[in-house]
Amino acid sequence: MIRKFKSIPDEQTPRRLNIGCGRRYHREWMNLDLEANDPSVIRHDVTRGIPFAEEQFNAVYHSHVLEHLKPEQGRQLIAECFRVLRPNGVLRIVVPDLERIAWLYLETHQQAWTGDEASSVDYNWMKLELLDQLVREKSGGRMGKYMADREIRNSEFVHSRVGVEYSVCQEQVISEDRKRSLTERVSESTFGFRRRMARRFVRWIMGRHAESAFDEGLFRSQGEVHRWMYDRFSLRDLCQNAGFVNFRVCHADESSIEGFEAFELDAVDGLVRKPDSIFVECVKPMADCLAKTA
Repeated sequence: MIRKFKSIPDEQTPRRLNIGCGRRYHREWMNLDLEANDPSVIRHDVTRGIPFAEEQFNAVYHSHVLEHLKPEQGRQLIAECFRVLRPNGVLRIVVPDLERIAWLYLETHQQAWTGDEASSVDYNWMKLELLDQLVREKSGGRMGKYMADREIRNSEFVHSRVGVEYSVCQEQVISEDRKRSLTERVSESTFGFRRRMARRFVRWIMGRHAESAFDEGLFRSQGEVHRWMYDRFSLRDLCQNAGFVNFRVCHADESSIEGFEAFELDAVDGLVRKPDSIFVECVKPMADCLAKTA
């Protein structure tokens, strides 16, 4: 059963919803995430649906959320976006672009095969970009380790692919504890204690192999792993099957959402935050409203 919040009063703003906002949110939006990093963020698991009544929003946005859901959960999320949007409302989706990743993988593979040394280095990265977040067993995976290497040989190429994430990994010398709030550290400590107790119980009952499987399963359930990948064709199919129309591929700083560029969710000062992404939009048709009154 999906728990729905009450309808938002007509005079109340915002009428824009940011799902899975992380630390990238704006106070003129309604913001949802698994963890609330700010009082303006509502803590909620979207696999349980979107906790608002029908036709509440003029725009719904989610960036790098869909790929972390199983395909059936992804279809449910898009259906929920359709439900909470008003007729003529805009859905904006940002995900890693499987088409571009695959194209670069094949291009660098071909050039590396012919003996081009620089391409062979880029090929190693593209193979990680294609596979690592699907199979990793620890936070950051091989991509994080690659980007944190001070001797990285193709820094410009990697930066062009992942943007600010590269800079973050290069700055890992800064203590993570110093960057986390006291509340976050206490919460993490409590969770860590519970996890240690659970691991000991699993090892006692089933042995060390089961303990290792427990660790991997717990990590893979926490939202970092990619559970599916999308390109423009599969995204269009997904959105059209949910009832959306006018599907189109956009630039990071281009949107049908009024004033979107000013919110700096996808681009800051002209720089794309996640260059490995595809940006798409579609619209809930007015016909849906007409059908209800027919």
